Amino acid sequence: MSPFHLRRTLTAGLLAAFLCGVPARADTLDKVTFGTNWVAEAEHGGFFQAVADGTYKKYGLDVTIVPGGPNENNRMLLIAGKIDFFMAANTLMSFDAIANNVPVVTIAAIFQKDPQVMLTQPDVKVGKIEDLKPLTLFVSKEGMTSYFQWLKSEYGFSEKNVRPYNFNPQPFIANPKSAMQGYVTSEPFAVEKAAGFKPNVLLLADYGFNTYSTLVETRRDVVEKKPDLVQRFVDASMIGWYNYIYRDNSAGNALIKKLNPEMTDDLLAYSVAKMKEHGIVDSGDSVKNGIGAMSDERYTSFFNKMVKAGVVKADLDFRKSYTLRFVNKGVGVELRPSKP
Repeated sequence: MSPFHLRRTLTAGLLAAFLCGVPARADTLDKVTFGTNWVAEAEHGGFFQAVADGTYKKYGLDVTIVPGGPNENNRMLLIAGKIDFFMAANTLMSFDAIANNVPVVTIAAIFQKDPQVMLTQPDVKVGKIEDLKPLTLFVSKEGMTSYFQWLKSEYGFSEKNVRPYNFNPQPFIANPKSAMQGYVTSEPFAVEKAAGFKPNVLLLADYGFNTYSTLVETRRDVVEKKPDLVQRFVDASMIGWYNYIYRDNSAGNALIKKLNPEMTDDLLAYSVAKMKEHGIVDSGDSVKNGIGAMSDERYTSFFNKMVKAGVVKADLDFRKSYTLRFVNKGVGVELRPSKP
């Protein structure tokens, strides 16, 4: 999903729409191309589910998903008009677009909580996030320019104990007095498989790092010229996410594994379970307003934190980075079980 993931290999290119049942005539569907920012995985599952179970087709869409990867730049394809929608990593990407006059806008936020975590070994006593300060911290270059700046401004962390994280857990496993960045949906699983212990997990979102994650972006001209198409894509995607998280997601998972043969059933199940356990997709505003929910208050809060941390400039017109026009309508909330 992002530079914070352990790298996995993608052996397929473009994904043709995989629709169940008797196919509708092609000329009755609007063709849409959606680019992700990493290889096929559970963290993208709702989109694959909506393709695989025919939800997009029900909304009049013939959707092609273009997976990302280490050598792909689907956001550039969006900007160039080669694809219609793109999955951005987090709110900082939206702010960066405004700062650089990139004509894209966020139309939905799939993850209410960013999955970014810090991991420690089981013997390390961690009751609060400040307990990480004395440890050796394995942080990527991307992490140093984003969440670590927030840790500095909010909790007084310093760079003196930071070491480069190169998406290899072995240095963390070898050092019992260390902490390593990761995603709650993947790195704890990888560490347990490699080292045989379950790491302690601190989800930064639970300590105030309140960026949205897994955003859906499109170009401003698409919003202006094709608002009905945008609304249908957002609504169908949200239905796909409810079905993937709470219902039979075998069709979506089959499609993920087809595109990414190195993906395992165990990791898919683990990732979905952790998304549910931590409220990554469905918590906060989405409980009432539906998956994909966003709010002015949440954007303002995160923007102010990033200004304080020196990550963005105070004069940035951040409200131009998103629109609430297509979300907060409660689409799909009836699909949530009464006791998720």
